[in-house]
Amino acid sequence: MKERSLKSRTLFITGASRGIGLAIALRAARDGANVAVVAKTAAPHPRLAGTIYTTAEQIEQAGGKALPIAVDIRSDEQVAHAVEECVRTFGGIDILVNNASAIQLTRADVTDLKRFDLMLQINARGTFLCSKLCLPHLIGRENPHVLTLAPPISLDPRWFAQHTAYTLSKFAMGMLSFGLAAEWKDAGVAFNCLWPKTVIRTAALNQLPGVDEKRCRTPEIVADAAHVILTREARSFTGQFCIDEDVLRETGVTDFSGYAVDPQQELLTDLFLG
Repeated sequence: MKERSLKSRTLFITGASRGIGLAIALRAARDGANVAVVAKTAAPHPRLAGTIYTTAEQIEQAGGKALPIAVDIRSDEQVAHAVEECVRTFGGIDILVNNASAIQLTRADVTDLKRFDLMLQINARGTFLCSKLCLPHLIGRENPHVLTLAPPISLDPRWFAQHTAYTLSKFAMGMLSFGLAAEWKDAGVAFNCLWPKTVIRTAALNQLPGVDEKRCRTPEIVADAAHVILTREARSFTGQFCIDEDVLRETGVTDFSGYAVDPQQELLTDLFLG
């Protein structure tokens, strides 16, 4: 594909009310894309900024069209309704971004089963559910993509030693993407994963004790990498585990200082890498 724009494309983004999901939505909006803002936060959160409505306002201001939909992606009915609303409003779906995720970095003895279930339901089941329900609308589109925020799969014990439950849920997201890429390759629907090379300054930082946000990058680096992937030819680029910095380097980017919260600080490598 020669066109490197998402103009008039329709994106269905989970967890889009803040952080990386918001950044991906705004990057697409600058191209003139349509974005279904799919997230649980309809009312202001006491500790976290952003709702589906504030995100929608930012998307419109950036040049896109927005459809805010309050959804708990653990609910089959709510996701199905959101997909129907997106198709009804924008005429179809070109891109699904599986960004919604739950995190708790604890060992088994202090991981409540309720939290275990939450991570598996949102991270693994939510990825599968959204992919399954969007697929009928993605098939036959000009350049259909599904992008999942999940790390490369590794059996290095260090990624399991302190948080097996969370690791399981994130690797499950990656395995689902890899499997669905194989299932739907002949239909021309691309399934790829994207993960940041460094820790990103988002609300998830409160789950990482002792992390200095000055040693992080902003979500915009992930959004720019996502844009590169989502404008690639779906039939020839699928089943890949991508790292944001590597994706941008392939396009000729060499200076990443603009993405740093504090360019003077040494960056922290993200989980599952290094």
